[in-house]
Amino acid sequence: MGIITDKEMGAKPTGKDQWLIDPAPRGSGRFMGRITASGERTFYFRYTNSYGQRDTLSIGPYDPKGRDGFYTLAAARELAASWAKLYKEGARDLRQHFANQASEKILQAEEARQTAMKEKVAIQLAEEKVELEKQRRLTVTQVFERWAATELKPHIGGDGKRIGRKDGGQYVREQFGRRVFPQIGDVAIVDVRKADVLAILDAVKAEGKLRTANMLLADLKQMFRFAAEREIIEHSPIELVSKRKVGGKDIKRDRFLSEKELQALIKQLPSANLNRRTVLGIWLILATGCRIGELMGAVWSDAKPEQTILQSVVDKHNLKQKSGAVQLGFVDIKARTWYMPTTKNQRDHLIHLSDFAAKQFAELLEYRQSEEMTCTPLPWVFPDSQGTGPVCIKSFGKQLADRQRTAEKRFVNRTKAVDSLKLSGGLWSAHDLRRTTSTLMSKLGISNDVINECENHIKQGMSGVYIQDRRLAEQVIAFNTLGEKLGQLITSA
Repeated sequence: MGIITDKEMGAKPTGKDQWLIDPAPRGSGRFMGRITASGERTFYFRYTNSYGQRDTLSIGPYDPKGRDGFYTLAAARELAASWAKLYKEGARDLRQHFANQASEKILQAEEARQTAMKEKVAIQLAEEKVELEKQRRLTVTQVFERWAATELKPHIGGDGKRIGRKDGGQYVREQFGRRVFPQIGDVAIVDVRKADVLAILDAVKAEGKLRTANMLLADLKQMFRFAAEREIIEHSPIELVSKRKVGGKDIKRDRFLSEKELQALIKQLPSANLNRRTVLGIWLILATGCRIGELMGAVWSDAKPEQTILQSVVDKHNLKQKSGAVQLGFVDIKARTWYMPTTKNQRDHLIHLSDFAAKQFAELLEYRQSEEMTCTPLPWVFPDSQGTGPVCIKSFGKQLADRQRTAEKRFVNRTKAVDSLKLSGGLWSAHDLRRTTSTLMSKLGISNDVINECENHIKQGMSGVYIQDRRLAEQVIAFNTLGEKLGQLITSA
């Protein structure tokens, strides 16, 4: 019998299996070809295993040109020869031998995968370490910019409430630009020591600006905590520095005007040479307990359709003035309401206008101006000189402060009525009027919780969580009672 030829492998099917076998020495296995009844042509290797049983391994299908996935006769015979060599060298159980080889390959592939994974993790950890070291070398200025973008920029939180600074961090940026950056701005924040920061704060303290020093300390602490939370630094170098060691403990102002001082103020106002709007503003703060920024942000109710535009104007005004004080609110004399969609406390506020308060607004309405070109009535109750926005709160405050000086301390080109608003209890401000409102209400027998709602104070502790009633009916009574009291004071003065 001769060796298998391509001619034999290409023979036509005969309707039954045809086996072709290459001659070979005993004990070396046999290379075989098979043509099935349907015409399939395949190569095999047959051998006797260690148990004396015949086993046949498939080599693969035949193709004279060796298409992909097929074997030529020569290639199949060569593979069979290599298997025969393994067989003669002692691999008597070739099927098991190849299974073991496959398992070994799988094992090796898995080991290679695990090694590659470990190497990848090691590279990743190394890169993270490099990045961490890079972050730890961020300068104070770079960390500030990241903190400002994340924490100071105003935006809406997940609970729908506004967070961040109302001025976008402009005041903080200016303080840092003036006092911090020139000293340590280019220093890696990880290298900043407590002594470096205290030197900055001591310089502010030496200027006599103790409150500014405390505010700067608070902002620096926030920035360093931000850096520590993000592992830019291990811990804040000034975490244990207290206000007591810097600008001293903040003293809460408790100035208010007594009834006697209010009566004196009534008598002194006519000679103070104040703008009539300012006089009416003083009485409105006393009658409503509003903040000065809320008063300056008041607009007439017919401007409600322009709320979005007006809010944009207020936002730009606050940004320019580096403050978030002015708050938009709509005054409706007919409905006796003053509604503010948002306030300093991040919630809306509705003030009932007593007869007394409504009277002040009614007079202000008489002073309402119109836009020069279109003759359209201005929306602002207290418009600025151009009529494009609200009056700055500083302007209102300066009018009061300028009239509580001595002649020697009078500013050039300012009022000559320097001491016309001096009162026996000492200097007073617009915010002290708000405190006076609370005191008057308390003396009139109004409960503290109603007073807090009238002045839009947030309830503290568990009450703030569970008691959501704004006591609107009681507020109406309280504002009316207060208005009557103010009217009596003016009558009796």
